[in-house]
Amino acid sequence: MTIIIKDLGLTEYNDIYQKMVDYTMSRNELSDDQIWLLEHKPVYTLGLAGDRQHILDNQSIPVIETDRGGQVTYHGPGQLIAYLLIDLNRRPYAIKKLVNLIESTMIETLLSLNIDSARTQGAPGVYVNGDKIAALGIRVKKGCSYHGLALNVNMDMTPFIGINPCGYSELKCCQVSDFIPAINMQNVKQKLINILLQHLDVEHKQMNYVA
Repeated sequence: MTIIIKDLGLTEYNDIYQKMVDYTMSRNELSDDQIWLLEHKPVYTLGLAGDRQHILDNQSIPVIETDRGGQVTYHGPGQLIAYLLIDLNRRPYAIKKLVNLIESTMIETLLSLNIDSARTQGAPGVYVNGDKIAALGIRVKKGCSYHGLALNVNMDMTPFIGINPCGYSELKCCQVSDFIPAINMQNVKQKLINILLQHLDVEHKQMNYVA
């Protein structure tokens, strides 16, 4: 199996969300699996279980309801997003295994940067000393996944104060630059995609794409 990687740069959330849904609903058994790498302009997103009481102060940042799993989170420049448009019908695993390999990818990416991280029982994502450094949310339709992961690399963390991240009032968030101040986004992106492709066990074709 092959997979196409698209690097979309800095994007509006609504535009990419609609394109993910459109691609998923229109694809067939011959359609390419794809991974979209990008950053979002500032936005809060609410998952299917999202409760607006967890938005304490949106600070004039847009709030968008979406169909991924989970509660509320923040996306902004300096956060690495990877959306996985994967046809699970032609793979030997289902959604739980996909979530597991996404978490493993982020843990191994951070370890390659000498940052120890871990899962937390009952709370999807990846944590460093109890602080959340990466989130994930997946949706499956027609046996195909979309949405994906968000890794905090080097961003303005202030907007996280305006929410209860993932619905937890005491949860603190951190980022890679807390541990490596001079971190380079491109370096993290390359490490993550290489590890992710190993877990997905596919050949890939690198592409640049402008939406």
